[in-house]
Amino acid sequence: MRKRLIAVPLVALSLIAVAAVARIHAARAEAAATGPSGLALTIYNQNFAVVRQPIDLNLQVGSNRIQFADTTAHLEPDSVILRDPSGVHSLRILEQNYRNDPVTEARLLAAYEGKDLEFEVTRDGKPQIIKAKIIRSGYVPHYNAFQRYGAQYQYQQMAVANYDSGNGSPIVEVDGQIQFGLPGRPIFPSLMNDSLLKPTIDWLLHSDSAGKIPAELSYVTGGMTWVADYNAVAPETGDTLDITGWVTMDNQSGKMFDEAQIKLMAGEVNKLQPGSPLLAYQVNGLAMESRDAVGPPQVREQAFDEYHLYTLPRPVTLHDRETKQVEFIRAANVKADRIYVYDGAKFPQQYQYWGYEQIRNNREYGTEMNTEIWVMQEIKNSKGNHLGMPIPKGRVRFYRRDSDGALEFIGENEIRHTPTDETLRIFTGNAFDIVGERRQTDYRIDTSKRIIDETFEIKLRNHKKEAVEVRAVEHLYRCLNWQIMQKSDEFVKTDSRTAEFRVRIPASGEKTVTYTAHYTW
Repeated sequence: MRKRLIAVPLVALSLIAVAAVARIHAARAEAAATGPSGLALTIYNQNFAVVRQPIDLNLQVGSNRIQFADTTAHLEPDSVILRDPSGVHSLRILEQNYRNDPVTEARLLAAYEGKDLEFEVTRDGKPQIIKAKIIRSGYVPHYNAFQRYGAQYQYQQMAVANYDSGNGSPIVEVDGQIQFGLPGRPIFPSLMNDSLLKPTIDWLLHSDSAGKIPAELSYVTGGMTWVADYNAVAPETGDTLDITGWVTMDNQSGKMFDEAQIKLMAGEVNKLQPGSPLLAYQVNGLAMESRDAVGPPQVREQAFDEYHLYTLPRPVTLHDRETKQVEFIRAANVKADRIYVYDGAKFPQQYQYWGYEQIRNNREYGTEMNTEIWVMQEIKNSKGNHLGMPIPKGRVRFYRRDSDGALEFIGENEIRHTPTDETLRIFTGNAFDIVGERRQTDYRIDTSKRIIDETFEIKLRNHKKEAVEVRAVEHLYRCLNWQIMQKSDEFVKTDSRTAEFRVRIPASGEKTVTYTAHYTW
């Protein structure tokens, strides 16, 4: 019998080849996204992370019962995704059980309630074995459910468990007598059949083929976070900065991650917490490359959906209960502008709930004086300023070299997430040699005509050996309609209720600013 040859169109062959190449590239990309161990983490700085880890499954056709115990202690069970990354095998999770109640002394005691148990005690300086009956173990089941189900559930659960006064003392019978507390160290004959030593996922899987399948397990876990910190060093004179940034990762998840590829997510990511309403979490990105430095590969940044994703340049081992720091930015010759701001009005707590009518009619409102001059650093986050990538919120510490070359700390503050080409304005402390005074010199109100005229005098004294510019900020708070009718200096209207006078004060000199505000309503 002659065999028939089936002709396959060239187009179909081309599509098959393209699909094969696409699978190869996808597999390579997926391998590159993980470390040598196959582990990968995406960490958010709101105390959670996404874990992706390889798991080998030895399956039969049909249903398979699989237990897996290499997860964190803070896995969110409903976030679990189990898949074959190659897409060759079809896996269906028919049933998933997650148990996070590893064996403890209290759990074992609970298993022996109503039974005799041996205890090791010391009598006359010698160890002895006695028997005692466990009347009550003191174990409170479902402790982790208190947060989810609230106070009423907790109260009833305590009552069910006979949990006395929050102590949970065991009750045992020794030689026919009842006592609170254990008589000695309990000796358990064996573990219970269903005892767990670690948190465990128990799956009932259905597979359409038999054999060993290299699968991937992904899930959301708590107990992990990261923060960014920056050190900015200025020379003895001038404000050109060298900036070093660190990311600090904290792993309290109950699992070690060996040689994992780590990414950090930046943006505003919403995530629900048990027992809480929808919250908007500020999840800030990081990572910059020095525009001047030459050295090992730097952190890579890429746009991802509406966020920014940053990848550490090499696999990292993150032990449980470990805090690890990795340098992610090193930038030199970053220009910073030092500015002095005088916001002279002080508003005590007693005024916080006042309305416009009370504010208009009270002559004394806003006349209490602040004398401090704020020192601030303005830094343009641009490529021209040797930066120019998204900067996450974090703490910035400023240092300056003294005449001996030693670093001296000169201030710190928190910054918010700052996109490219935006300006950072960072408060670092109060000036020592510049002082401000502010006083009301006139106040006139005519309620029939609905007008107020108010005059202020601002004195700025500079005790430095060089001239400085001070920005005197004034808040026009009597009502929304205002004009500055008389003024000694020009001002900038920074918003609908704020005017800013930018004045230069000579070395060892003084400058007086006056203005009259005219209000109508």
